[in-house]
Amino acid sequence: MKLLEGKNVIITGASRGIGTGIAKVFADHGANVAFTYSSSEAPALALEKELTAKGVKAKAYKSNAASFSESEVLIANVLTDFGGIDVLINNAGITKDNLLMRMAEEDFDKVIEINLKSVFNMTKAVQRTMLKQRKGSIINMSSVVGVKGNAGQTNYAASKAGMIGFTKSVALELGSRNIRCNAIAPGFIETEMTAKLDEKVVQSWRDGIPLKRGGAPEDIANACLFFASDLSGYITGQVLNVDGGMLT
Repeated sequence: MKLLEGKNVIITGASRGIGTGIAKVFADHGANVAFTYSSSEAPALALEKELTAKGVKAKAYKSNAASFSESEVLIANVLTDFGGIDVLINNAGITKDNLLMRMAEEDFDKVIEINLKSVFNMTKAVQRTMLKQRKGSIINMSSVVGVKGNAGQTNYAASKAGMIGFTKSVALELGSRNIRCNAIAPGFIETEMTAKLDEKVVQSWRDGIPLKRGGAPEDIANACLFFASDLSGYITGQVLNVDGGMLT
């Protein structure tokens, strides 16, 4: 059973990691996928080809979600190319970790701009379309760090916590128009980025998780699939921790 048959989805930052995992699972469930990348054109075009081979429409767009004007242009282009937008997944994000006493102002500002301001930009740009349709699902990629904090990540934690407050407020504003807004808070997810870390460090993280393993991008993608589909039609304003029990 395909849960997203014929739905049009936008995913920001999908050329690698969690974003790629979401795009593949959504395409498997019949969704047409528009996704953005910032600089990695070759992986983005390869993903576009892979998704298209699944029998859905897919297109990669080079776009900076941290820019409001680029977000508006992106939404206009997706509407032209796909004819509608049913789901928005705000996934774009970066880290610039450091202890607060050593953190440069520009590193704080950049993380807030890309992780949090981008959510404002994309949500504001898409809401007119969803209000007109009187339906839509917005999914914001937060983090367990946004729920509990983490030393050395004040900028990242602030951006992800802000995303949760934004999610709950948008859910209240748009719920009467059948537009849902939820957040997902991933824990330790193993991607190509974590593969570069020392295996002993990674294993120590796994050992501290009740399920004794790191998550996979597909674990996050399946949570997104639930929020994007009609299975979650009566759920909005919620934060789902997908963390193997880290916050238990």
